[in-house]
Amino acid sequence: MSSLSYSPSAKEEEVCWTEKEALVKEEEEEKDVTIQKQVEGEIVTVKEEEKDVSVKEEEDAFRVKEEEDVTVKEEDDAVLGVEEGEMTVTLEEEEEVGDLFNTREIRDYRGSSGEPQQPHDAEEAEKSLSRSEHLKKHLQRSTGKRTHCCSDCGKRFTSSGIKIHQRTHTGDKSFSCGQCGKSFGQSCLLTRHQRTHTGEKSHGCGQCGKSFGQSCHLTRHQRTHTGEKPHICVQCGKSFGRSGELTVHQRTHTGEKSYSCGQCGKSFAASSTLTQHQRTHTGEKPYRCGQCGKSFGQSCHLMQHQRIHTGKKSYSCDQCGKSFGRPGELTVHQRTHTGEKPYSCDQCGKRCTTSGSLTLHQRTHTGEKPYSCDQCGKSFTTSGNLTLHQRTHTGEKSYSCGQCGKSFFGSGELTVHQRIHTGEKPYSCDQCGKSFGRSGHLVSHQRTHTGERTYSCDQCGKRFDHSGELTVHQRTHTGEKAYSCDQCDKRYTDKRSLIKHQKIHEGVV
Repeated sequence: MSSLSYSPSAKEEEVCWTEKEALVKEEEEEKDVTIQKQVEGEIVTVKEEEKDVSVKEEEDAFRVKEEEDVTVKEEDDAVLGVEEGEMTVTLEEEEEVGDLFNTREIRDYRGSSGEPQQPHDAEEAEKSLSRSEHLKKHLQRSTGKRTHCCSDCGKRFTSSGIKIHQRTHTGDKSFSCGQCGKSFGQSCLLTRHQRTHTGEKSHGCGQCGKSFGQSCHLTRHQRTHTGEKPHICVQCGKSFGRSGELTVHQRTHTGEKSYSCGQCGKSFAASSTLTQHQRTHTGEKPYRCGQCGKSFGQSCHLMQHQRIHTGKKSYSCDQCGKSFGRPGELTVHQRTHTGEKPYSCDQCGKRCTTSGSLTLHQRTHTGEKPYSCDQCGKSFTTSGNLTLHQRTHTGEKSYSCGQCGKSFFGSGELTVHQRIHTGEKPYSCDQCGKSFGRSGHLVSHQRTHTGERTYSCDQCGKRFDHSGELTVHQRTHTGEKAYSCDQCDKRYTDKRSLIKHQKIHEGVV
């Protein structure tokens, strides 16, 4: 059987090649459709990513504003924190989308094989690139550039920052506390306030374990361990741990006193000092001792009082070992060793160890007695003297001697009395070495060396060593007899004469 061989004709070969070309063309068209769908799919993805980026920016901006736990002294500081948060978020997103742009642009102009595409593919790539340019412009608006200007003050902010800042002009406080009703301009301020109700203190010191409600308070506390004082006065070089303390200090150079009392007109360099002063008018004493119930106008006075109960005296003199409850008391005490008197009177040149002593001294020139008794109208130069005087009306003697039981109006009187039992005489004359139990007695003694007689009568010119002697003398001009006998109503100009008289009733004389 012969084998049959078949050889296709030239016409059949032409038909075969035509069919192959048709198949190749169909495959290429399918590839083109696939690529076009990929490009269109990526464009849709870009749009969806643009929405996701926009939503993510808004959510992150709100999250940064709400969660950031910083002390906001001014609205601008808060706005700056939001702006920095937005910039961080958008820059990270821009990197991710930028990588997407680079990948897409390579695909748009080159197929899966990396070969250049046909013209219709290039048109689609241009459309994709145009959309990507819109996305880039959108991202540029969110990179933290301050494009919005405040119409009230001219400051510039980002789109979200301008809204927060404008609340400082409008007074808008949209965030209210559900417990006490207090309102705030920012949600982060409300969050911080709510911790005063919950008692939450999430920021702990790693050295002593003390906890704080705000991270800035922890930072400030940690400076007590490190001794860091980053805020320096450019005029005198003095350093401070807080910027607010530096601001108040700088007013001692400028003389600025921005805060005035509405009742008496007195001005102060700090708002806190004004608040404390106003309590002298209102009588408010918001700080109460939990052990004895005594109230105070200042928190530092309460802390000082509480040391009476605890006996804590943390500050010791390195020269004599004496301990004190406050650092200021130690500083003043150390001047008794050094002889430093940094405060001088601009009228007579007298120097004092403390600013309070200088203020009291200056009242001898001005005659000012700002503290008045509401029962008898008598006025005093110090609040302490007024308090002691008021006890003469109430008969209160709160301070008792533990050895003899004698009671006194003031703690100072008790301290001086106790030296009778201990024999302590802490005040020594540097010229003759004589010692005294009271600083006033030392001052009087020193005048025997200098011959100074500081107090003079404005009517007759007579001079005296002590202010008390001048007061008694002036009564010879006015006829005032301030001391009366409670048994026969006889009156005297000085206390010594009254005591002598009372002995007649007691049968001593």
